[in-house]
Amino acid sequence: MEIDTAKIKGHLVVIMAPMGSGKGTLIKSALEEYGSLALTISCTSRQIRPGEVDGEHYHFVTKEEFEDKVKVDDFLEWAEFAGNYYGTLKSEIIPRLMNCEVVVVEIEVQGVEQLLELIPRDHMTITYVDAGGWEGLKARAIARAPITNEELEARHQRYLVEKQAKPLADVIINNTEDFEIAQAEFYQVIADANKKCKL
Repeated sequence: MEIDTAKIKGHLVVIMAPMGSGKGTLIKSALEEYGSLALTISCTSRQIRPGEVDGEHYHFVTKEEFEDKVKVDDFLEWAEFAGNYYGTLKSEIIPRLMNCEVVVVEIEVQGVEQLLELIPRDHMTITYVDAGGWEGLKARAIARAPITNEELEARHQRYLVEKQAKPLADVIINNTEDFEIAQAEFYQVIADANKKCKL
């Protein structure tokens, strides 16, 4: 799918943050508050986990299928992490932006860098959720579910990469103490994006 930037009328809200930052909770809350908000479903080559639903949590594909999509330029952005591919399909975003919708996408640092080259800056707000240092995030991860030392180390390395994305953000939301304040700040991002949509 070719991107005709002149036809983009909506606004893309990019949210990025280290794991355990609460970005998923912020997004879920915003979807309930703003009924017209569109959330993209990423594509991944990783194995489906218990409780996940294909087409709801991710579009699950094989590595070969993902690589085929890369070859035909189906992705707006994509990245590899821990041996698995993750990407955002153009079909999930571009038609909605052309229809003057506000679209929320959660992506990796590499993905943000790719988006900066494709989507006009006046139609995109990059939001970073800061939830404090690694030790606090590590404690949340351990409390949430059983996790191996290898998985923790992989997440630590990912945290170090994700933290580098903070300077790219237009908005930084602090979610270290009061979630309601962080929630209100994210709602403001969505409200501002709605104002920027141009028919």
